[in-house]
Amino acid sequence: MNYECLLWDVKERIALVTFNRPKVLNALNPQVITELDDVCTRVESDDSIGALILTGSGDKAFVAGADIKFLSTLNPVGGRDFCRRGQKVCDRLAGMSKPVIAAVNGFALGGGCEVAMACHMRVASETAKFGQPEVKLGIIPGYAGTQRLPRLIGLGRALEWLLTANMMDAAEAYRIGLVNRVTSPEELIPTARKIAESILKVGPVAARYTLEAARKGVEMSFEDAQNLEATLFGLAISTADAKEGLAAFIDKRPAKFQGK
Repeated sequence: MNYECLLWDVKERIALVTFNRPKVLNALNPQVITELDDVCTRVESDDSIGALILTGSGDKAFVAGADIKFLSTLNPVGGRDFCRRGQKVCDRLAGMSKPVIAAVNGFALGGGCEVAMACHMRVASETAKFGQPEVKLGIIPGYAGTQRLPRLIGLGRALEWLLTANMMDAAEAYRIGLVNRVTSPEELIPTARKIAESILKVGPVAARYTLEAARKGVEMSFEDAQNLEATLFGLAISTADAKEGLAAFIDKRPAKFQGK
């Protein structure tokens, strides 16, 4: 697929996908969502790709929300459909078996913040700003912002942020655990790549099972989550990667994982 709204680049097993609508601060519209859905399919199905980084073009915005002019045309049916399509793609990002990192280079507002929250990890430039300003427009978040944010930072903090529509800078986002790292603008993508590269050095099957255990486990009771973890451990311990990893540790040599 040739993308109109995204830039696609793959180097050293890491796909870098850039939201590329700088004239509208990379705002989301149906075409962006369709293309992002295709990105998820490409990354999941291509064994030569081990990780995905999402960022925005220019230095002003990651994604500054949905296209307001488009939103103003929606009726109740169209509005629900627009939300469900976006939620589906965010769910795909969150459910990826390969690590997904948001490299937030500016405004991550509304749907842009929701896309970032759907990623497994977030690295923020010092210039990044996060916010869910929907209530100021008389609407509410529609890409699961009311659901993911409380799970990431706690209900009380999330409700204050959602109901006041205040923006949060990178330092505050780091303090409350919304982002993993804060960097200079110049180091944003290199830092995201370093994280991805570190993950690519571990056992691929183990990384995939760890993502599954953590992602699904937070939605389960603790007992059920422990059972899931034990089941996935049992599957992991029987793999060729596990045999190689354990043998390499005993032999005091680097492991050579095959993803099997």
